[in-house]
Amino acid sequence: MKYRTLTIWGLLCIMAAQCAARDVLSFNAGWQFKKGPFSGEPKKVAALWDGKWENVTLPHTWNAKDMQEKAASFYQGVGYYKKNQVFDKALEGKRIFLRFEGVGTNTEVYINDKLVGTHQGGYSAFACEITRAVKYGQENEILVKADNTARPDVIPVNHSLFGVYGGIYRPVWMIVTEQNNITVTDCASSGVYITQKNVSKSSADVAVKVKLDNGSLAPADLVLENTLYTREGKKVASNRQKLELTPQGTQTYVSNFKVSKPHLWQGRKDPYLYKVVSTLMADGKEIDKVTQPLGLRKFEIVAGKGFYLNGEKYPMYGVTRHQDWEGLGSALTNKEHDFDLEQIMDVGATTVRFAHYQQSDYLYSRCDSLGLVIWAEIPFVNRVTGHEAENAQSQLRELIRQNFNHPSIYVWGLHNEVYTPTDYTAWLTQTLHNLAKTEDPDRFTVSVNGYGSTEHPVNQNADIQGMNRYFGWYEKKIQDIEPWVKGLEEKYPWQKLMLTEYGADSNLKHQTEYLGDALNWGKPFYPETFQTKTHEYQWGVISKHPYIIASYLWNMFDFAVPMWSRGGVAARNLKGLITFDRKIKKDSYYWYKANWSEAPVLYLTQRRNTDRERKITTVTVYSNIGIPKVYLNGVELQGIRKGYTDVHYIIDNVELAQGKNVIKAVASYKGEEYTDEIEWVYTHEHRRSADSSVNSKEHAGW
Repeated sequence: MKYRTLTIWGLLCIMAAQCAARDVLSFNAGWQFKKGPFSGEPKKVAALWDGKWENVTLPHTWNAKDMQEKAASFYQGVGYYKKNQVFDKALEGKRIFLRFEGVGTNTEVYINDKLVGTHQGGYSAFACEITRAVKYGQENEILVKADNTARPDVIPVNHSLFGVYGGIYRPVWMIVTEQNNITVTDCASSGVYITQKNVSKSSADVAVKVKLDNGSLAPADLVLENTLYTREGKKVASNRQKLELTPQGTQTYVSNFKVSKPHLWQGRKDPYLYKVVSTLMADGKEIDKVTQPLGLRKFEIVAGKGFYLNGEKYPMYGVTRHQDWEGLGSALTNKEHDFDLEQIMDVGATTVRFAHYQQSDYLYSRCDSLGLVIWAEIPFVNRVTGHEAENAQSQLRELIRQNFNHPSIYVWGLHNEVYTPTDYTAWLTQTLHNLAKTEDPDRFTVSVNGYGSTEHPVNQNADIQGMNRYFGWYEKKIQDIEPWVKGLEEKYPWQKLMLTEYGADSNLKHQTEYLGDALNWGKPFYPETFQTKTHEYQWGVISKHPYIIASYLWNMFDFAVPMWSRGGVAARNLKGLITFDRKIKKDSYYWYKANWSEAPVLYLTQRRNTDRERKITTVTVYSNIGIPKVYLNGVELQGIRKGYTDVHYIIDNVELAQGKNVIKAVASYKGEEYTDEIEWVYTHEHRRSADSSVNSKEHAGW
């Protein structure tokens, strides 16, 4: 599918009339917005608002600030978007669709006061045909009602773990086709579904399924051509089918290919992509075309051993990502998505959990080309009402169909930390698993718990069991991660298990040298040094246990939690490796970069903990370029030792001078000298101890 951004107020219709094939055009300019709350049914009195609308360009959210500044003070409710559009008479005979990539949360779309589409869910795309509602050659009013009020029948059923931003916060596209087309309204998917089997270095079997739609009242004699191309544009194989397309429902056609000696998609090392072009023709002329990516790869999980890509053991260095930015909310452009992906690539991650919901179309496409292995999931999180079953299934179906062709996706996420009622939740999880296997038999499913109980009835209903464990933060001590893993290895050696969240919050204004093995998260003091300690120890354990098939630290970036007020910052989860404004990388960021990345890293920790509490202290260096030399005030320090991994270097019993102290690390690598330098100040012994506690409860419900 091709995308073109155009000024469409006059050109749109001329271009569509001249082009027989599909045209996909940006529909993001020229909108007006009106925020509630409203009395009565606002649509009926919208004319009274003339002159009182705000001009906006999509993407847009009305929660860009209020969801981020004060706990439980954001607007959830209705907002209206209006756009006036002239459709030239030359478009008569065509089919016109609007595709919304994301609207928070429940949506109604009207054309000239006629309801043309509805959607429930804030993260999946939806498409509606507007052909019959359009008045050609005249001005048309397009009105979109968006409502981000939490509802018991639409997941997520609350705003507790993250906020569902209101508004049309992702792009909108106008799609113009002939009467006969590759379907646009099959869950807003591409209409093309590519499966691959028996993938090896010698060959691969590829099947291309295309769904066709006849919008007329008469059968049509058509030709469907599916063609595989290399990345360089060389034709690999092609298949033509003659067919009679009746107007009675969507019809499906399949082309099968065998690719000899394929160039495999090998993650970050070699994310090679073919492309599949599906072309629909009538009377020898092209009337529709859709292009989709094809990355030939084979994912395998071996219990107790790990993850394999194309038969090779593949390291699953995982991070998680929420889609919001400070000051922007979720109304992001590709620029923000690219920035986040750059940081994820820079830290050395190989896999990303996009939590806890479907994210941007563009994001998944970029992951295909970057070679990141992706976990995609629906927002079935935190709470269960008993009314969300139908919507959860609908959102999972949308997630799978819309993202079916992305080679980067290896698993569909079914739920995260849902608990009671147990029987209902177990049934719904099994139902979602069955649905996923019906829609896509070749990918894995995963469900995630936060209660640490392998034998909980909700857990064993997916291919993979994920566990969120915050040892030292919400439960027990930092060090309890190791006996937990060893216990699972001994008791459940057959289990495919992932550590799907771990970590600790950190407020960069909070620093201390005095750290215990657990921190009272309910108190307001969240020192960065405790987060660093948590990640140092726990990654050291994770890296030595292949039983943990993949691990996903929580979180790559700080993000908004509109119902929280913790750690001295309102409406914020502070577990990110990078601050919410994307300006500061915390010490833990460099810990993982040193362990995961092939780029040279030399980094001194505690650079923000400048007001030192102890005269006799410890210096820590991360170095993946060999043993560093460390100097204090120009004098080389002795007694450097290894820590939890091969990049972890520690010098104990370092005596600071009165006043300013300069610490410098130096290492040579491939003929180049690397240095890092920080300053500490010591004046007297003092203590800013965190409130330590050992929580006996599991994470569930916290």
